[in-house]
Amino acid sequence: MATKKSAPVKDEKAAVAAAEPAEEKKPAVKKTAAKKPAAKKPTEKKTAAAAVKPAETVIEKPAEEKAAEKKPAPKKTTAKKPAAKKTAAKKPAVKKAAAEESAKAPETVVVEAPVAEAAPAPAAAPVEEAAPAVAEAVEEVSVVEAAPAETVEVQPEAPAPETQTESLPEPRRSVAFIGSECYPFVKTGGLGDVMYALPRALIKQNCDVRVILPRYKCIPWKYQEKMVYRGEFMMDLFADGRSFYVGIMEYVMDGVVYDFIDNEEFFSAGNPYTNLVDDIPKYCFFSKAALAALNYLDWIPDIIHCHDWQAALVPVYLKTLFAGTRVGGAKTMLTIHNLRFQGIYSIPAVKYWSGLPDHLFNIDVLKQGYNDANLMKAGLAYADMITTVSNTYAGEIQTGFYGENLDAHLRHHSGKLRGIVNGIDVELWDSSTDKLLPVCYGAADAVEKKKQIKRDLQEKLGLEQDENKFVIGLISRLTNQKGLDLVNAILPELIDGNTQVVVLGTGEPWYEDAFRYYENSYKGSVCSNIMYDEGRAHQIYGGADALLVPSLFEPCGLTQLIAMRYGTVPIVRETGGLKDTVEPYNRFANSGNGFTFDRYESGLLLDAINRAKTLYFTDREHWDEMVVRDMKKDVSWDQSALQYRALYVELRP
Repeated sequence: MATKKSAPVKDEKAAVAAAEPAEEKKPAVKKTAAKKPAAKKPTEKKTAAAAVKPAETVIEKPAEEKAAEKKPAPKKTTAKKPAAKKTAAKKPAVKKAAAEESAKAPETVVVEAPVAEAAPAPAAAPVEEAAPAVAEAVEEVSVVEAAPAETVEVQPEAPAPETQTESLPEPRRSVAFIGSECYPFVKTGGLGDVMYALPRALIKQNCDVRVILPRYKCIPWKYQEKMVYRGEFMMDLFADGRSFYVGIMEYVMDGVVYDFIDNEEFFSAGNPYTNLVDDIPKYCFFSKAALAALNYLDWIPDIIHCHDWQAALVPVYLKTLFAGTRVGGAKTMLTIHNLRFQGIYSIPAVKYWSGLPDHLFNIDVLKQGYNDANLMKAGLAYADMITTVSNTYAGEIQTGFYGENLDAHLRHHSGKLRGIVNGIDVELWDSSTDKLLPVCYGAADAVEKKKQIKRDLQEKLGLEQDENKFVIGLISRLTNQKGLDLVNAILPELIDGNTQVVVLGTGEPWYEDAFRYYENSYKGSVCSNIMYDEGRAHQIYGGADALLVPSLFEPCGLTQLIAMRYGTVPIVRETGGLKDTVEPYNRFANSGNGFTFDRYESGLLLDAINRAKTLYFTDREHWDEMVVRDMKKDVSWDQSALQYRALYVELRP
C-alpha cells in the first residue's frame, strides 16, 4: 500500500506544477518564513519511508486526524502547515540523501537576511528550483488540507515591516560640531546638553556627525583612559609665529565620534572657564586647532556647526587663514545659546593671541566700541548661517533690550538668522524609568504616584506632610536673569497655609541669603537647598505640582521641558523659549499646558501663580488632565533635529 502511494506522487509532480502556476510566486514570500520549519525537517526525514503510511491513513480519514494514535501523524501535520512554506526548499531532499539535505537547509535560511536588504534577483533563482518541489509537497498534502495551507501562506506579511529598510532622509550630510563643553565629559550649562543630545538625534536623520572638544584635565578619567590617540602636529598661532603642540584623542559613543584637542598649556585648569585673560587665548587656540585637526584627519565635513563665543572664531579662521585648504570649502553655522556672553577683550591682545590679519579688526567684524574686539560679533559676520535656541529669542535679540549691544549687527545679518527650539534627552529624563525617584510612573498613573513622591519629598525636606498642599518647585541658577527679584518680592504672599515652596540652586550671595531667610521664617512651608544635587532635582520634578520659571530673558530653557515631561505644570514668563514651549491654559477650551504672564512685573507673576492654585484647588479634574497632557507632549530632539538638517541641506544643497 505504501509503495502504491509513493508512485503517484512522483508521476503527478509535473501535472500539479503545471496545474498550479501561482505556486511559483508564493515561495518567494514563503522563503522568509522558512526558518521555523527547518528545525522540524529532520523529524520528517527520519520517518521518510514510514511517513507515507500515516499520510495515507489521514487521506482516507481526514476527520480522524486529531484522533490518530500515532504521534508521528500530528508531527507531520504540524510540520506540514509551515511545510507549505518551507517544503518548497526541502522536498528535493527525497531524491537525495535525507540527512545531507537537512544539514544544507539552514544554510539557505541564513542567506535570507541579505534578501530583506534588497536583493530580489538572487532570491528568484532558488524560487524557480523550489517551485516543482512545492508542487510535490502540496501533492502529498493537498488532499488532506490544501486550503488551510494556503491560508497560512498569507501570514508571511509579518516580516514585511523591516526597520532596516526604514527610509532615511536624503541627501546625507556630514557635520562637525565644535564647542567648549559636552555632557558627559564636561558640562556647566545648557550648551553641554545640546552638544550631547543634538548629534545623537542627527544620526537618525542620516547625518554623519563628529564632535570636537578641548581635552580638559577635569574630564573624568573613566573617559580619558578609553580615548584613542589619533595623531599630533605643531601649529602656529600667535602673531609672533609661536608654535603650539596639538594632539588628537578620539572617543566613540552611541555612533558619535568625539575628537579631543589636547594641549596641557591651555587645558590643564580644573574648570573649562576661568577668566577672560586665560579664556580668550585658550579658545583662539581651540578654534584654529579644530580646523587644523579636520585637515589632519582628512575628514572634510559639509557643515561646521559652531557653538557660542568660544567657537565663534572658527568661521573667521575658515574664510581667512584656511581659505585655500581642503576644509576651507565647508559651510559654517553659529548657534547663539546665550548672547550675554560674547568674549570681549582689548584689540591689541586679541590681535596678538589670534594671529588674525589687521583688516578684520574693523567695526563690521571684530571691533566693538573704541578699543575692544568681540569674538561673537566676528563669528556672526562670517558665519553662513546663524541660529538661536528658540524662534522668539531670534526676534528678541534684534531689539535693544535683549540685543546686548549687538542688536544692530544682528538686524544687519537677519537674513541668515533662524530660531530652532531645543529639546531634551527623553531617555535621561523619563519618569517611568527614573531610578532617582522613590517610585516610577507614566502618564496613566501619574496623578496617584506624584502624590506619593510629594509626601516623600516633604518628609525629606522637613516640610509639613500633606499631599493636598500645593508644592511649587524652583530649580535655577540664582541670578537676576532668572527673575528671582520677582520671586523675592512676592514669596511672603505665597505662604498662605496651603502652599509650599522648594528652592534648589546656587548663585549670587544676595539671593542665596534671601532664600535662607525665608526658610527660617516659614519653617515647614519653605525649604531652600543652596546647592545643586542631581537626585534632589529629579525628586522636585517628580514631587512638585508646579515649577516656577519667571525669567527676565530665557534663550530656550530646559527646566520647563523637563517639568512637563514629569507632569509638573510650568508657570513661566512669556519670553524666549518659554513662550515657544508653554501654551497658556485656557479654561474655556480646557487646553494649554501651563500658566504664563507677559510683562516683567511681580504682580503679574503672583497673578499667574494664583490662577494655577485656583485650578488646582477648585477644579482638580481639569488640573489632572493638564498633568497628563504635559506628559504626552513631545519634548524630544526629533523635531529640532529635522529642522537643523533642513538648514544643513539649505546651506549645502
